[in-house]
Amino acid sequence: MTEPAKRGLFISFEGPEGCGKTTQIRLLHERLVGAAHRVLITREPGGTAIGDEIRQLLQFSPAGRAMKPETELLLFTASRAQLVREVIAPALDSGVTVIADRFLDSTTVYQGVARKIDNGAVALINGFAVSSLLPDITFILDVDVDLSQKRVLGRPKAAGFPDRMEQQPRAFYERVRAGYLSLAASDARMRLVDASKPVAEVEARIWTHLHGFFDGNGL
Repeated sequence: MTEPAKRGLFISFEGPEGCGKTTQIRLLHERLVGAAHRVLITREPGGTAIGDEIRQLLQFSPAGRAMKPETELLLFTASRAQLVREVIAPALDSGVTVIADRFLDSTTVYQGVARKIDNGAVALINGFAVSSLLPDITFILDVDVDLSQKRVLGRPKAAGFPDRMEQQPRAFYERVRAGYLSLAASDARMRLVDASKPVAEVEARIWTHLHGFFDGNGL
């Protein structure tokens, strides 16, 4: 009789724009795949056909310029609800490690703290969207606002750059950072990492928190 697959590990990465999430997710993915682990990367918003349509509306569509904070909140969580049920939960159930480029904590910070939507309402909507599914560990990559903006401005000028979320005023980004720091101090799931350090040093710091999950599994 075949034993059921052990549930996969759910890892999420959070932080302000320009914190280096994409780089660190790529490095972690390479490490795990190199050790023959099955790994899936997800991003938000997006990751499903429905989610990708919502992503376009949230980030690049001219129609999004007049978007209200409450609408933004509901669109982000709608995309996440589809992603959880269509992609993340089935992958975890089959034993795949899922690395999420943002999850519900982004909504807590960006829409709750930075957009100043009631925390209770955000928590209720977040909970409904994810159906109690939370990451096993969440890395908050912390950089100050000056470095965040410098990195964003230094990105290649791809089509659609900068997106709507990257065009917010400085005060918005200050609230984002404060929100993440508050989360890091209040939730045992969080690991705060100084992302102003060199890439290799950030990678090593992340691995110190993760290697215990994979002891005896090729790493």
